[in-house]
Amino acid sequence: MLEKLQDIEKKYEALSNEVCQPEVIADRNRYTAAMRELRQLEPVVEKYREYTTAIDSLEAARLLEEESVGDREMRELARAEIDDAQAQSEKAIEDLKILLLPRDPNDERSVIVEIRGGAGGEEAALFAAALFRMYSMYGETKGFKSEILSANETELGGYKEISFSLNGDGAYSRFKFESGVHRVQRVPETESQGRIHTSTVTVAVLPEAQEVDIEINPADLEVDTFRASGAGGQHVNKTDSAIRITHVPTGTIVECDDERSQHKNREKAMKLLRTRMLQAEREKQEAAIAGERKAQVGTGDRSERIRTYNYPQNRLSDHRIGLTVYRLEAILNGDLDEVIDTLITADTAERMRGSEG
Repeated sequence: MLEKLQDIEKKYEALSNEVCQPEVIADRNRYTAAMRELRQLEPVVEKYREYTTAIDSLEAARLLEEESVGDREMRELARAEIDDAQAQSEKAIEDLKILLLPRDPNDERSVIVEIRGGAGGEEAALFAAALFRMYSMYGETKGFKSEILSANETELGGYKEISFSLNGDGAYSRFKFESGVHRVQRVPETESQGRIHTSTVTVAVLPEAQEVDIEINPADLEVDTFRASGAGGQHVNKTDSAIRITHVPTGTIVECDDERSQHKNREKAMKLLRTRMLQAEREKQEAAIAGERKAQVGTGDRSERIRTYNYPQNRLSDHRIGLTVYRLEAILNGDLDEVIDTLITADTAERMRGSEG
């Protein structure tokens, strides 16, 4: 492991020098790729240097102990330094084992989130809106910019479905465990008897595709324009600015009607199309190597009920890891760190067990 860490440090130093070269700075794609790799290596290199510093301190303290024969006070001081340096080096090694686990190559990407109302009609649509608000607010606390790509709004302000992006480095690493079926238990505003209803919403989180990830032949596309529809009101477009793009070979269809500009809607629709097609390609590859798929916290499958939001009890339960917290209101206002951090920790522990096996 130490040889691997030395190689990583050398690579980090080479990249640090590379990103300062004028020809690299002038090449946007090359510079961006180098900076992304540099950011990924930085935590490992920092922790490795912390380890080597602790080892140097340990050796110095042991030498001091050997040279302090007959000086009890100095030997006690050296022994305390040995214990401290030993503890620091052991902790650094454990941290490095986690940092060296295989990374999800998509972790640094922005994401596209698709929320669809499931069982429960209007109540499910209203909860879809609540989840969109929750994710947008949480993304804002992490510095991610949210942008609606397409939405099918209901009269009461819910969403039959909504697609939106969360843009920023590391967005996928924070949101990737949100895919699945989310169940809500609450008394609907339209319920006069005060009975608790159960509704479901599906969430899909996709790492955003870049143009270099997947090549789309313009000749394979059918592009239609139409007038945006909505729940009514002044915001509804009066012109045919909404875009529907069909990728004929795969039958993939995307729509975007959030912008008044046809050009902007087309741009967003192409982003959504690339992401869906890349995800379909990944799913094909995963199916072919299903037996070798790495262990994860839950499967992320959309048919899997992953979480329950119980309003009367102010309770959120994540069924994959047995987590229950009684502060649902704060979570729905974007305070998701406890839930997401626990999921990441559980996934890391599972992967650690897999690597040791």
